[in-house]
Amino acid sequence: MNKLKRAAPSAGKLEENLALEIDRHLQAAQRLLRGPLQQEIARGRLTRPQIAVMRAVVEADGISLKDLSREVGLAHSTVSGIVDRLERRTMVRRRPSVKDRRVTHVVVTAKIRAWVRTRLPLLKVSPLVKALVRAKQSEVAEIVTGMRTLRRVLEQDQGLLASRQDRT
Repeated sequence: MNKLKRAAPSAGKLEENLALEIDRHLQAAQRLLRGPLQQEIARGRLTRPQIAVMRAVVEADGISLKDLSREVGLAHSTVSGIVDRLERRTMVRRRPSVKDRRVTHVVVTAKIRAWVRTRLPLLKVSPLVKALVRAKQSEVAEIVTGMRTLRRVLEQDQGLLASRQDRT
């Protein structure tokens, strides 16, 4: 007999509804956690393309304009203009490549590097810290246990998927 293999057991309606509810809670929590960071970015009066460029420059720790253009999906001339504006605000600077002096790399300035290393991590966790301080000890324990359990179950699922893919 030729039996069809299922990739995963089909979830019941209850599990699907619970998954949707959990997803909504996770998305709401992410929005709340990002609030202070979004406010800080708004105070800096950066456009979305400038934020995308800054994020790519910070992640790359120095990147050519060509690669930066490809990374953010904007034309070279557009990215060059954005870098000019960020450079005037002392957020980034251009420096010649050590390997090829014809190539210029965009790097963050010391001011931005310090902000990314000191202020950014605090902005990311400050709403969580405030909430944990206000919460009852039993609530904190429930939160930590629930998050650990969710992560463990999701990681087990990933392990199952990986082992199934290895067998095919």
